Amino acid sequence: MEQQPIKSNQAERGQQSTLVGIVVNIGLVLVKGTAGWFGNSYALLADAMESATDIVTSIFVWVGLRTAARAPDQNHPFGHGKAEPLAAIVVAVALVGAAILIAVQSIGNIRVPHKIPAPFTLVVLAGVVIVKEVLFRRVTKVGAEVDSSAVKADAWHHRSDAITSLTAFVGISIALIGGPGYESADDWAALLASAFIIYNAYHIFRPSFGEIMDETPPGDWQGELRAIALTVPQVRGIDKYRVRKTGFEYFIDLHVQVPGELTVGQGHAIAHAVKAAVLRAKPAVYDVLVHIEPA
Repeated sequence: MEQQPIKSNQAERGQQSTLVGIVVNIGLVLVKGTAGWFGNSYALLADAMESATDIVTSIFVWVGLRTAARAPDQNHPFGHGKAEPLAAIVVAVALVGAAILIAVQSIGNIRVPHKIPAPFTLVVLAGVVIVKEVLFRRVTKVGAEVDSSAVKADAWHHRSDAITSLTAFVGISIALIGGPGYESADDWAALLASAFIIYNAYHIFRPSFGEIMDETPPGDWQGELRAIALTVPQVRGIDKYRVRKTGFEYFIDLHVQVPGELTVGQGHAIAHAVKAAVLRAKPAVYDVLVHIEPA
């Protein structure tokens, strides 16, 4: 049975989604950075910093998706799919780094008195929250459709940016309403945002690391594979199974039970039939290795 082609269209959709995010983030860095500087808001400057890391990590995601879509070669017989979760891990690490930097700067600003942020910064932040939330939902949808941990990670990076902007909005609002003595509310908001960013980093890191470690993907794989295999005549059941995800594809090892009196040729034909049935039922599966066991 000839293997299915690499899902290049999935990679292309993921790359297009990532490029849109990069363009949007470039604009947001300029807007937030300028507004934060002239509006005396460190929370907004921290938000701009977070958007800047979005740009860098999105580039890593884009490169990871391009690499993952490459066909198998002599040195990489299982393809280059691991580049995709690796890109997601890079995003998670970058998020942690950005969160730590924001937290350190926030603590420093809390200890040093400064001016209350300008009211116009609230308008900027409200716009940012809307843009980022829309972008998060759009990229999340693409990530789910192409089943890409890197694209999903990129989406959560947008969500973390939206959260940073929302906490900054709240902090600046408190500072403006409270007046003198509440200047540091802006900085406390940035500090709180750093904690949210670290949480999102873990949310990105955990499934990507599991994929790198060949962790069994979520879902009732055993039940589904058994049902598919039993559609092939002479198959009595499944003894063992192993599933691992590599990039956009899944690789399956399947131990199928058949009557012990069958010939080698008959067992070989059944193995091919089971493989074909799995590939038809699950288009995301790239290859199936079937081992015949006597029932």
